Amino acid sequence: MTASQIASRSLTSIAQETRASAQRLAILSTESKNAALVAIALSLESAAADILAANAADCEAAIANNIPKPLIARLKLDENKLAAGIAGVRDVGRLSDPVGEVEIHRELDEGLKLKRITCPLGVLGVIFEARPDAVMQITSLAIKSGNGVILKCGQEAVQTCVALVKAIHQGLASTEVPSAAVQLLTTREETLELLKLDRYVDLIIPRGSNSFVRYVQENTRIPVLGHADGICHLYIDAAADIPKAVDIAVDSKTQYPAACNAIETLLVHRAIAPDFLPLVAAALENRHVELRGDDRSREILHQIQPATETDWTTEYCDLVLAIKIVDSTAEAIAHINTYGSRHTDAIITEDADAAASFFANVDSAGVYHNCSTRFADGFRYGFGAEVGISTQKMPPRGPVGLEGLVTYKYQVIGNGHIVATYTGTNAKPFTHKDLGNW
Repeated sequence: MTASQIASRSLTSIAQETRASAQRLAILSTESKNAALVAIALSLESAAADILAANAADCEAAIANNIPKPLIARLKLDENKLAAGIAGVRDVGRLSDPVGEVEIHRELDEGLKLKRITCPLGVLGVIFEARPDAVMQITSLAIKSGNGVILKCGQEAVQTCVALVKAIHQGLASTEVPSAAVQLLTTREETLELLKLDRYVDLIIPRGSNSFVRYVQENTRIPVLGHADGICHLYIDAAADIPKAVDIAVDSKTQYPAACNAIETLLVHRAIAPDFLPLVAAALENRHVELRGDDRSREILHQIQPATETDWTTEYCDLVLAIKIVDSTAEAIAHINTYGSRHTDAIITEDADAAASFFANVDSAGVYHNCSTRFADGFRYGFGAEVGISTQKMPPRGPVGLEGLVTYKYQVIGNGHIVATYTGTNAKPFTHKDLGNW
């Protein structure tokens, strides 16, 4: 047997174990799942020193290997980020259970009832790179929604992810949730093998570049929930409040530039550009942002570098920002729909009609008015956490929390009913009477 066959057999065994555990998890009570999340949070707190030491080792290796700065920023897990991740686990425990909700309750005929009830998807396969805090978010959402999960982390985050999953397993050991419901893969070879496990894995969630998401989609028969590039835009309308616009632009770019919801392009209406651009440029350059502009922007900001066509399609994940002057809201919308990634885009304006047009015509998962794009986040939306941000058109779209991790089944209960009664010349009519969600 070849090494590849051995690896495949081992991974198949892991997937089978995860699926069996997911089936047990799927029927647990809300109280049992919440107790498991509390136990995980406590275990993560107890293991904090080991987790942070593992992350320090990962970061040191990443720097030695000249990994790009944006990836190192995402990789870094300090005390504050760890504490926030643990708080997120507890927050998920406080959310309503998405499993077992009655979405439709209908009488088809006397004694013949239909229900549509939410249920877990089964087993999730989540592939991510330098984001070890994603382990806590994804695990808590998977458990609360009754799903097993196979996590595949990037090489740069292996030691941190191993420490996190070890703590999670220790926490689950004293609960009704099987620890095998949460699995971790660590090698590149396992990624392709995971994509072949359509008998055991129900949904793949890749968190990475557009090219990586496309690679996943082209190499699996498993449904894929795509989380691609975050090429986000901020449009400063002619009717913008300039101080407000400057603050929002600075936050959208610099609050955490490695995030997928940080802006990469700043679009500015020509009428406001002479007043706005010098102020925002000074504020951004004070925070070490490299600015690149089109010809008209550079007529106002002589010191900045020229932008090229490539800049409009680049997710920098760094302190770099492209600037373009437009003649109208319609031109800004056209630019966003041409070059954006359907992630999150915002307009700054005091003109309600301009905002309404932006909302109606920008084809993105998140469309904002007078606020930072950095709000595009499951935790900030009140989802407790997120497994990723979906940029596809089909739901779930945007930050994917619990509601995106359940499906539904139809239950029909009768008493000897047969279809023949409702067909033919003397067919009995259906009543189709809605009974409410109980």
